[in-house]
Amino acid sequence: MTLDQLRLFIAVAEREHVTAASRAMNVTQSAVSAAIAALEARYGIKLFHRVGRGIGLTDAGRLFLPEARAVVAQATAAENILKDISGLRRGTLKAVASQTIAAYWLPAILVAFRKRYPDIEVELAISNTEEAARMVREGEAEVGIVEAVVDDTALAQWPVGKDHMILVQASSLIPPRIDAVWLRQQDWVMREAGSGTRSALEHYLGKYDIGIEDLNISLVLPSNEGVRTAVEAGAGIGALSSLVVGPALRAGTLHAVLQVPESRFFYGLRHKERYQSPAATALLGMSEFTAVSRGVQT
Repeated sequence: MTLDQLRLFIAVAEREHVTAASRAMNVTQSAVSAAIAALEARYGIKLFHRVGRGIGLTDAGRLFLPEARAVVAQATAAENILKDISGLRRGTLKAVASQTIAAYWLPAILVAFRKRYPDIEVELAISNTEEAARMVREGEAEVGIVEAVVDDTALAQWPVGKDHMILVQASSLIPPRIDAVWLRQQDWVMREAGSGTRSALEHYLGKYDIGIEDLNISLVLPSNEGVRTAVEAGAGIGALSSLVVGPALRAGTLHAVLQVPESRFFYGLRHKERYQSPAATALLGMSEFTAVSRGVQT
């Protein structure tokens, strides 16, 4: 039994005429007759009385008609859902972003996306870079946006945004020179292992031949806000995104010791082999993403 057979059966039943049904369905009379005959032969039952040139439903045909209509209606509804999803009129996009991105950079982009595609629901999870990569790799999220390059051959990654890392402290007394000796002498407040912010700090310190184990670490905290607040309270110096510390610098509750010269890039993540939905394609095609990715190679 096929959907085409059911549709042709319904057309004949509603019109009680094979020729009229063939015209309505834009097929030949022989195709209509063959579809009805195939249904009757498969189940060994007559669906229509054929008296002279007339045709009408048998009792079996009358019982079958509402069921056939229901099946075709359900199939049409399913087809419409797929059309809606492909046309971005319906759907859900599961994404994950690391903390700095989710709190400070991504919201404006999601607002623009929502205005453009109001019927697409975005479910955004927030985690550190390492955990976000795991979620994309295991299919828990379709799109990830993180603060560092991820060492995972299953994932495609490319730059989508950028910021700068800034070393900050509560004191307004800025040292005249920043060198390896000074960096080793400071008390540090930092993010947890696996975060993009910490990875960026480790990369910067590597230029001074300094490892994390060489530092005096006073606190390790799992959020940007925790690090910022602890530094404001005088727990030590910290390295945070310019997006995170900007308001505190303007308010004077933090002071910039050094802005790391190189830009730090944000990276989009997706699984190389998993299907990419139209919603994901639309989000990743937003100008805020593509403007950066066009100008940077990784």
